[in-house]
Amino acid sequence: MRVTKTLILTTLLSTALLVSPMAFADMKKAVLAGGCFWCMESDFEKLEGVSDVISGFTGGTLKDPTYNGNHEGHYEAVEITYDPAVVSYEGILDHFWRNIDPFDSGGQFCDRGHSYLSAIFVANAEEREIAEKSKAAVEAMFPDQKVFTPIIDASTFYPIKGEESYHQDYYKKSPIRYKLYRWNCGRDQRLEEIWGKAKK
Repeated sequence: MRVTKTLILTTLLSTALLVSPMAFADMKKAVLAGGCFWCMESDFEKLEGVSDVISGFTGGTLKDPTYNGNHEGHYEAVEITYDPAVVSYEGILDHFWRNIDPFDSGGQFCDRGHSYLSAIFVANAEEREIAEKSKAAVEAMFPDQKVFTPIIDASTFYPIKGEESYHQDYYKKSPIRYKLYRWNCGRDQRLEEIWGKAKK
């Protein structure tokens, strides 16, 4: 009996070691800021090909920023893990634009201040080229408006953690409060105003 259990465990472990690298080797990450990270997390976790979205801070020089403490210079952002075989980086950015107000230079929707500004954080030259083309397409779609969303070189991403971990998946943990916040913030109403017209 002990030999059988050992054999089963060895087989399972060997299979896991063979499958895991194959399953995760091709996954990629994207870091984006679009105002409230609760909303960005909610919007991107619904996108096919996305396996994980983590809320946090990036873009600033301060180490270990916190939500209730000091996060000066940082953006509220999300780190998106996605399968490029299902959704491309172009697709990630297309979804991003349609879930932000690119014409807002002071924040996003009801949230104001630097930490709520929108931004695309690129990890390499290829991502920068794709991001610049994506931004140019939005500018061409709205020739009479200025797009304020910058393209910035990626820096350390600090996930929300510890006592502030309740921010992760907030829309799932506190759905009623989240929906009330989102509605009162006018996010979807403004998105429809911008992108609904674009569809027409």
